[in-house]
Order: sequence, then C-alpha cells, then structure tokens
Amino acid sequence: MNAPTPIATAALPVWGAPEGWDAFLLARRRAEFAGPVLHVARDDARMARLAEALGFFAPEIEVLRFPAWDCLPYDRVSPNAALVSERIATLARLLEPARASASKPRVVLTTVNALVQRVPPRAVFANASLELNAGGSVQPEKLAEFLEANGYGRAGTVMEPGEYAMRGGIVDIFPAGEPDPVRLDMFGDTIETIKIFDPSSQRSAGKRDRLTLRPVSEVPLDKDSIGRFRTGWREQFGPGAAEDPIYLSISAGRRHPGMEHWVPLFHDQMETLLDYLPGAATSLDHQADEVLAARLEMIADHFAARKAVPRDGEVPYRPLPAERLYQDRAGWNAMLSASPVFAFSPFAKPDDAAGVEGNGRPGPVFTQNTAPGGANVFEQLRAQAERWNKEGRRLIIAAWTAGSRDRIAHLLREHGVKDVQPDASWSEVRRRKVQAVSLITLGIERGFVANFGAERLAIVGEQDLLGERISRPPRRRKRADQFIAEATEIAEGDLVVHQEYGIGRYDGLTTLNVTIGHGGGAPHDCLRLLYDGGEKLFLPVENIELLSRYGSEHEGASLDKLGGVGWQTRKARMKQRIRDMAGELIRIAAARKVQDAEIMAPAEGAFDEFCARFPFAETEDQARAIADVLEDMASGRPMDRLICGDVGFGKTEIALRAAFVAAMAGTQVAVVVPTTLLARQHFRTFSARFQGLPIKVAQLSRMVTAKDAAEVRRGIADGTVNIVVGTHALLAKAIQFTELGLLVVDEEQHFGVSHKERLKSIKADVHVLTLTATPIPRTLQLALTGVREMSVIATPPVDRLAVRTFIMPF
Repeated sequence: MNAPTPIATAALPVWGAPEGWDAFLLARRRAEFAGPVLHVARDDARMARLAEALGFFAPEIEVLRFPAWDCLPYDRVSPNAALVSERIATLARLLEPARASASKPRVVLTTVNALVQRVPPRAVFANASLELNAGGSVQPEKLAEFLEANGYGRAGTVMEPGEYAMRGGIVDIFPAGEPDPVRLDMFGDTIETIKIFDPSSQRSAGKRDRLTLRPVSEVPLDKDSIGRFRTGWREQFGPGAAEDPIYLSISAGRRHPGMEHWVPLFHDQMETLLDYLPGAATSLDHQADEVLAARLEMIADHFAARKAVPRDGEVPYRPLPAERLYQDRAGWNAMLSASPVFAFSPFAKPDDAAGVEGNGRPGPVFTQNTAPGGANVFEQLRAQAERWNKEGRRLIIAAWTAGSRDRIAHLLREHGVKDVQPDASWSEVRRRKVQAVSLITLGIERGFVANFGAERLAIVGEQDLLGERISRPPRRRKRADQFIAEATEIAEGDLVVHQEYGIGRYDGLTTLNVTIGHGGGAPHDCLRLLYDGGEKLFLPVENIELLSRYGSEHEGASLDKLGGVGWQTRKARMKQRIRDMAGELIRIAAARKVQDAEIMAPAEGAFDEFCARFPFAETEDQARAIADVLEDMASGRPMDRLICGDVGFGKTEIALRAAFVAAMAGTQVAVVVPTTLLARQHFRTFSARFQGLPIKVAQLSRMVTAKDAAEVRRGIADGTVNIVVGTHALLAKAIQFTELGLLVVDEEQHFGVSHKERLKSIKADVHVLTLTATPIPRTLQLALTGVREMSVIATPPVDRLAVRTFIMPF
C-alpha cells in the first residue's frame, strides 16, 4: 500500500511542541517573522483553546479567527449566521490597512476544514464596508439597501448577528464580527448617537463614535451577482434546472436555505484564505494530515450521495463539482508550498531527523498513578513540585474556571503545598519568585514541561490532577423572561368549561343585534356555546376569560344542563377537596417549619475533593442552587427545596453533593425515582462518584434479585447502607431506616400526593430535595407561594448547542 502523501512537501517539523507550548512558539514566530502568521488547527475546539492560550501568554498579539462552516458538505441548510459573520469580519480585517494608533502584531487562526474550502475573492470584501460616524449622515433607505444586499435580515427585535430592525428614527443592527448589537438614533439623515445595547434586555450599555458595517453573508444578492448565478446555474445544470426552488428564489432576489453551497456561481472566481495572506508563515497542528484526509473523503462521499438519483417525490439536489468549492490534495500542497510551513509535533526529535527543536515535552499525568477518584494526586504533585523547585523550574497550575482554580488552591494548601498564588496574567506569573506556585485560569487539555530561553517552566493542567473534564467558558445566556408564550385559540367543536354553567361545546362565533337602553340595536360578537338538550349560551367576546379548555380527552365527557345543579354540586365538592388538601399540606409544612433538624455542614477538604470529581464546569444557576441546598442543610430546619431545571442541566450533581454532606454526617440518604431504568442509571452514577469513600451505595427495585433486595433492606435497617437508590419499593412499610437524613425525589411529577407525603412522614425532620424538569401545578404553586423553597437552573450546560429549525423540501 502506498504511503499517504504528506500535507506539505516543504513542511519543516517543529519537534517538542505539545499543545499549550505551541502558543509560546507561535508567539515567538510572530516576533521573528515580518509578514503575516497563519496557524491551521485540527478543529474549532483546538482553535479556541489556542486562541485562549495566545490571549494569556501574548496579550499584545491580535488574534483573528477564521472558522469553518458548521454544516456538512452539500447540505440543505445554511451555516450559522454568527459563524459566517466572524469569517467575513476576519477576511475584511485582513484587507483593511492597519491604523497606526491601533496596530498590533497579528496571528490568524483557522482550521483544516476552513482552509480546504474556497472563499469569495478579495474584491468582494475590499470595498464592501460602510463607515458610520456619530454626527455623520446616511439615508435610511440607502442603509436598508446596503444591509439587504449584504445578507442582513430584517427582524422585529434584533437578537442574533446579521439582523437589523428599523423603527422610525431608531435603527438596530447586529454587525458582522461585533460582540454586541448597536442602536443608531437618527434625526432624518443625521446619526445623532451610536449606542451598544444588550440583546436580551434591549437596554443601551454604552456609546461608540464610529461603526464599520461589513457583509454577513458570503453570497451577495445584488443585480450583478444574481445575473452571474442564473447564467452559471443554466450552464452547469442545463435549462431544465430552471424550475429548481433555489433558482427561482435567487432569481426573485430572495435568500434560500442552503444557497451558500452554490457560492461559486455568485462570483467570477474563488480564492483561498492564503490569497488574503500573501507570503504568510504557516504552521500546522499535530495530526492535521489525518484531519485533511478525513475531510476530503467526506466531501467525496457527500458529493456522490447528492449525485444519486432522487427518490420519488424528492426534490433533486444539484451539487457543484467538488473542485469548485474545495481544494483537493494536490491543490492543498500547491497552496502551502508558496510560503514557509512548519508542522508542530508533541514528540521528541528523533536522531538525525530534520526539523527544529521546540524544547517542550508533555508533562506527567498524576491521575494515571493513583487510586480511582484522585485521592493521592495532591501528595504526588507536592513531591513533584519539590523536585521541580530544586531544578529551578517554575510551577504553574492551569484550571479551567475561576471556581476550579479556587478549589484547587484550597486543596493544595490542605496537602501542604506552600506559597500558592492566583495570577490573572502571564506578566503576573513572571513577577513571582520561581519557588511560588502560580494558579491561572486557562483551558489546556494537558500540561507540559519546557524551557523558555533561560526560564524553565512546568505547567500542570487540571485534567492531569482530576481526570478528564468537559469544560468551556460560560456563554452569555438569554433570560427566561424574554420568551413570551403565544395564546392558543379555541377551535370550533372543542369542549370548554364556563365558570358558572359548566361543560359546554364551542360552536363558533356569531353576531347578535343587542338592544341598548331604549335605542336601536347594535351588532355584538359572541361565542355560541351548546349545552345538554341543545340549549345555547351566548358569551360576549370581552368575557372570554370566563372560559377554560376542558382538556385534550373529550371521549366520555357529558355536557352540563344550563341552570342545573350538577355543575354547582361538583364545583362545591371540588372546592372542599381542595381546601382539605391545602389544609393538610399547610399543616405538614408548618410542622416541619418548627421542627429542628440535624445541622449538616460540608467538611471543606473532603467536600472540595468530592466536588473536584465533577467533570464539568458548574453553571451560574447550578452553583447558586448548590449553595442554596447547603445553606438549607446547615440551617437547623428540615429542608424542603424544589430544584427545577431542564433535562441535562445538572440537577443530579446537586443531589450528589447533598448526599455527600448527609452521608458524611452519619445519616442515611434515600433517592427515590419513578422507573427501574432511572434507578439503575442513578445507582451507577452514585457508585462511581462515591468510589473510594467509606460510603456504601445500594439499589432497590424490582430489577434487583430477591436475595439482594433482602440484603439491602437489612442494610437499611441496621445502618450499613448509607445511600439507597430505588423506585416505589422504598415506599413499602417494610422499609425501616435507621437514621434517614436526606430524601431525594427525582422526577417528582411521576409520584402521587400520597407517595410523597408517605416519604415525608417517615421522619418529621428529614431533609427533602425534589428534582424535576416539569413540576406539576401543585408543586409549582407551593414553591411560588413560599410553602417550599425553589431553585431554578435556567443556564444551559456547557457546549450545549441551540436548537436550529429549518423548513426545507421533503
């Protein structure tokens, strides 16, 4: 089998350049090379980490990122607007002359997928910007024409990049490459002010003197580009393809989902990113060749799939030849051969091998040499720090978040590591004496050991200490109060409930001639409701609040009789039942309010180590909910808290930390779930997190054998089982807890009132933690009225992608 063709025949290897250290080498290359510097990362995640490292170690460098599209080759959907805005902003910045007052050395970061894809020619973006100045002038119609031609979409409220809104003299725009939208306050053609505003609250947050508007789409829709597209489409696919929905939409001047995959038809020619960076010094990530091979294979596979004959009724997809959109292997090599190329490698330089020595190597991974859970990693780190100290090597520990940094600092001091100092920048680190341990916030996958001139460094990553983590900087979130639910309409034939007359059937709108006083009649719109015996009730539309939906199930429902006593009797009986239930709930809540409970406070060192095993960064709301739970457990009163959050938002982690506090305080923990599948899942999660601790975790459900179930019951009764995860089997009267301290109810909406009150009655002073994504109205009402406490987790988890909805042919 032939060996794979190398990425660039003239690439010079840079040995000893592990991830993290390559940011140092890239900054050094930027200082040594007079021309532009381009680095090609494996993927977007790697590019983001490298940009963060450059920002920390070399803040004087301007970092421009050029990401790849987030859709597949030959897709039917368009790339994300914010991502395209960043691409175009980078291309435009590369064409703009540097201002003397703001010029900084520049490094451009991109990915293999982005570099292999062709881009619009430089002429498209060279003169495609619009400068706006406070106090200047622009005609609103000319501004709208520019925005529409360059990919901006009109919206009622500007929330996302590429949107604009015009409301009289107020123009809101979310420009390409800008972190925040801006608001133009205009008087006629004069721009009085340019203000930055928050898209979530729509409130102004500051002023700007000038603004540069750039395109937000790589596909212009002006007269010339539409003409080129129409001609190129017919030449490529023949006159018969003129009925394609994409062709018809573009011909009419309308944007179409996925039109970017035909971008070469809108331009005279296509170029590459390196055409924007003539003479650039290029460097490649480790394993970039493997990524390129996989990408080229994917492009070929998707092209072949699109060329296949469509199924009956399916709109045919007419793909452009791959070479018009993407580079092939030969084109890639030719593109890179025009400038010096370096290929970073984390490995040591082999004997007699060509290349440059980077003087770096991967650092030790402490979690590989210790017991599960990382019980002894800090002792190992302390011993290693002493050895490095004797070598004159500076020790730096990189945590993913500020919270993780503070936790690690506490754990280091607990294990005897002295002179631990948090540092916010690389300049602060270098001002410390070599013997100090610097703690920084930097997302690197693994640590490294390297020599930086006369300085010797050892950087330890958080993952080296605590194992694999999935963590990224928190994203700005939209507040929940920005989302407004739409009012539903009553459909003809639906069952409705009138507050005074009961169940009826909606029979449509009608207009009655209503007599007012002694005057003539006036037409009035009313809802016609049918009741038992064909009787009719006409309800004026302004009194529609008296109606409510009967429900989704109409079968078996009987209509009430107008003026009958049946509805009034049922309503009175239901009111009494509600009073009785409310009274019982208030009685239980009041009894728990005056009842003393054991004060449970976390032991700082052990609790911090347990928290460090969480392989994610706590979100803002999650951290607040954890603090609320710990405060309740230490208050001396029985906790009754509802944790409300979407699926996957981190409710289980709150239960784990509460269970740790309760179990380490010497009490038992019961975790009640509605299904055997969830019980098994939670049992595995709890067992993994409590591994290596003197805590016994057991499971009780119908999936457990009778022998094991009997053993678990005995363990609950004699106190040898500290945490038990189970289904309704835990509600049996045969279950007797020795010292139940915490009750966790997961998916509480699946349990009835009697189930939950039975759990609370097991012990009056038990702490109760309820988890749910969809609280039932009774539970929500108790929380909102203050009978029980509530914590809401509205912050999305890290790296959670927003839902994108597309309408396309079937």
